Amino acid sequence: MDKKKTVVIALGHRALGATLPEQKTAVRAAAKSIVDIAETGARVAVTHTNAAQIGTIHAAMNEYAARNPEHTKWPLSICSSMSQGFAGYDLQKAIRAELLTRGIRRPVATVITQVLVDPYDPAFYEPSKVIGSVLTKEEAAAEQKKGNAVTKSGDGYRRIVAAPAPREIIELPTIRTLLENDEIVICCGGGGIPVIEQGVDLRGASAVIEKDLTSGLLAVELEADDLIILTSVDAVALNYKMDHERILTRISSRQAASYCEEDMFEAGLMLPKFQAAINFVEMGRGRRAIITSVARAKAAFDGKAGTTIVTNL
Repeated sequence: MDKKKTVVIALGHRALGATLPEQKTAVRAAAKSIVDIAETGARVAVTHTNAAQIGTIHAAMNEYAARNPEHTKWPLSICSSMSQGFAGYDLQKAIRAELLTRGIRRPVATVITQVLVDPYDPAFYEPSKVIGSVLTKEEAAAEQKKGNAVTKSGDGYRRIVAAPAPREIIELPTIRTLLENDEIVICCGGGGIPVIEQGVDLRGASAVIEKDLTSGLLAVELEADDLIILTSVDAVALNYKMDHERILTRISSRQAASYCEEDMFEAGLMLPKFQAAINFVEMGRGRRAIITSVARAKAAFDGKAGTTIVTNL
């Protein structure tokens, strides 16, 4: 790939919402920020969460199978592929509409993406990734009876599944080719469909990959210039919402690593964002990782907002 700037944008929960009406509203705001950056001439790959979407699909498909004995239950990997199409469809439409509103004719495509994981990853023995909607105590008990893991979440419960580390993005050559042809590419949704190699076949794994780690891997493999992780805050803060809260603006990867070692960030939330950011910027020269909100994405891209992580200050 030539040296035209390449940016990977990772969309969090706020950019998709938890329900269909929320998603249709949220993707329009996300599309504006994506096109703001694409309009600078950058090649853009967009990744996204799927926690709410895959949980809803999985629950619906299993309920359908329970009511129709002739149908088998749908594995989590199939539900993951459906969530990529579901979210990708709305994102494609919203980005296309925003491009045309600005008089820009540029193709947008969604790539159903598989990501190779290690079958011996310890994560398979310690489920930690939250998916789906909040469950009642009775619903949680029913999930456990089916062999699914659950965890307490606020006033209710949530399902949790294994979150193995991503090793290889199977459709990477396709993604790279589309970017080289100036398409905006939506890919690696929900961290990608986790698959395990069995000879020439790829078998879906019952897991959900942390999308920030896959986004970081994608950015590394594309030799991207920027990795922009969009989340619920305008910038990252140490001691969040405490009297001695401190906003992080521009920090080195070494500083970021020390904060991770000091357990300053919660596992499964901000921690994987920093892990992805650190790995990305340290794997190449002149790279930036940015953590900010959808609303502040362009300002952060311009160096005027968000938390920016670089190798050296």
